[in-house]
Amino acid sequence: MDTAVIAEAPTRFLVAGMGDALATWFEARSCGATQSENACGGLGTLTGLNLARLCYDTLLEYGVAALVSCKANAVTPALEHVIEANILLSGLGFESGGIAAAHSIHNGLTALPGTHNYYHGEKVALGVLASLFMSGKSKALIDEVYSFCESVGLPTTLAGLGLTGVSPDELKKVAARACIEGESIHHEGGDITPQMVSHALLAADGEGRRRKGIAG
Repeated sequence: MDTAVIAEAPTRFLVAGMGDALATWFEARSCGATQSENACGGLGTLTGLNLARLCYDTLLEYGVAALVSCKANAVTPALEHVIEANILLSGLGFESGGIAAAHSIHNGLTALPGTHNYYHGEKVALGVLASLFMSGKSKALIDEVYSFCESVGLPTTLAGLGLTGVSPDELKKVAARACIEGESIHHEGGDITPQMVSHALLAADGEGRRRKGIAG
């Protein structure tokens, strides 16, 4: 991998890669807890799970510095660490560990044309935030992930994906798409319903707006 090429590329590509990589740890952990199959049809390994965790830790540690470096078209250790997380650690982590809610919510969001100008990783990032609410994660963890997304410019609201004034019917469409048979959201524990997904998206959007100081 020629990291100088990435340093010269638009920073939005790097940030979108971080959004996709952000899901790796959360999804691998869910698949491990429910013994769900990974991309190869087997069960996740300890190696895969620990690589997924390293991916998350690397993003939190070096994400901002990598973004600053990329904006300056500078190859630095931080940028190279995040490139490694986006490509190698995330790739090995999801193939070995499996995927779950965040990618299904991404798939649901693609049902709305307003999201079509946004990158895969940008939609996955909001899927991660929604999945934290859906699975009842702690406030401390939710704060940590929102802070990371805000620090690198990943979407934390529906408006951040071009969705303003989303109707209840549109949210139902997203949630139904995310929950179709065979979707990876069913690798999460319990019986996941479209209503759970739509409520999680509303909660994630509400928290993102609260942190931005947006009324509503």
